[in-house]
Amino acid sequence: GLPIGTNVEGKMVAALRRLGFDKVFDTDFGADMTIMEEATEFIHRVKNGGTLPMITSCSPGWVKFCEHYYPDLVDNLSTCKSPQNMTGALIKTWYAQKEGIDPNNIVSVSVMPCTAKKFEIKRDDEDAAGLPDVDISITTRELARLIKKAQLNFNRLPEEKFDDAMGVSTGAAVIFGATGGVMEAALRTAADLLTGESQEAIEYTEIRGTEGFKEAVYKVAGMDVKVAVVSGLSNADALLQKVRAGEADYQFIEVMCCPGGCVNGGGQPVQSSVNHSFYDIKKLRAQALYDQDKSMPLRKSHLNPVLQKCYEEFLGEPGSHKAHEILHTSYVKRGY
Repeated sequence: GLPIGTNVEGKMVAALRRLGFDKVFDTDFGADMTIMEEATEFIHRVKNGGTLPMITSCSPGWVKFCEHYYPDLVDNLSTCKSPQNMTGALIKTWYAQKEGIDPNNIVSVSVMPCTAKKFEIKRDDEDAAGLPDVDISITTRELARLIKKAQLNFNRLPEEKFDDAMGVSTGAAVIFGATGGVMEAALRTAADLLTGESQEAIEYTEIRGTEGFKEAVYKVAGMDVKVAVVSGLSNADALLQKVRAGEADYQFIEVMCCPGGCVNGGGQPVQSSVNHSFYDIKKLRAQALYDQDKSMPLRKSHLNPVLQKCYEEFLGEPGSHKAHEILHTSYVKRGY
């Protein structure tokens, strides 16, 4: 009954604890990790003549589409796991090690706006601890049903915080859910890493908005970086045909399977026809994310103190051998 775009994060945390979960972590922490690794990977490809354009890999529906219909472009995909699976991998490695818990005794459940995440957790090479990174993935719609079944009065639940071990995130992670958000988050970090200085201009407004295709050229450390952002597979298909034909001179491309991005995911609560008639639901949900980003004290993924601690204690440097073992994955050229 709350207005579309209302931030109910704290109530959701409270609900999950009352449903019986021992720990509740923030997938946005995993999004910050994804950006740290992805920005590092992009810089490495640019500096070392790697495969370009690099294409994002956090939308499992898009990844499967690419494997089937564009197997010749699979090497363009970032090898970074999605925030869901990075979080799951670190729960069963770093967190388990710190807490002295046998990973076999951990059941990791993700709550996602996406039905394709159920497929993603069963992919090969998503098992950093020798076990599935994530055991069960449920949609936001399924969580709502669980809350109703447990007869919890959601609107009366208190606002609670995530557990500290992986409960800190930045505004860059929040905007992952909107089309263009992953690209913007990656550029915020890549610009700082390339220049060695904190850049004040961090809002890449040209790639915001729920349109199916956007492009821009940004000056990053004296280099022109041409980027494209697409959502919806028909738009992705049109762009990839140009990439395949050598007619698209982009260095970095973000693709989201769902029109508008994850805010419009297939697992999200179904809205009434009345709401669809009177409101731009994708736009309202996306705007809520940008508003939250703007209000946060940290807005760049590499500034996340828990992320920094994870690298210091466990992973070493971004892009390290250990980071690749735990936080990166591989793909299958299914179309051949």
